[in-house]
Amino acid sequence: MTTIRDRLESIFRKVFDDESLDVQPSMTANDVSGWDSFSHVNLILAVESEFAIKFSTSELLRFKSIGDLLTSVEEKCPRR
Repeated sequence: MTTIRDRLESIFRKVFDDESLDVQPSMTANDVSGWDSFSHVNLILAVESEFAIKFSTSELLRFKSIGDLLTSVEEKCPRR
């Protein structure tokens, strides 16, 4: 069964065009090569599309790590 984390990692690999990317909850934008403002927007849009969710501006501002993003996705769709 594919987990939310697995699906999120797949999105990261596509957005950053790196099939070897091993996404960890403690990682930040500084840990991912090519993570800039443009790729950040693409990442968020891809996550929202994949999980059929929407993030509010305040939620987006609270994300400090991949773990924060993962937690938010899990809260929005715990059974997906």
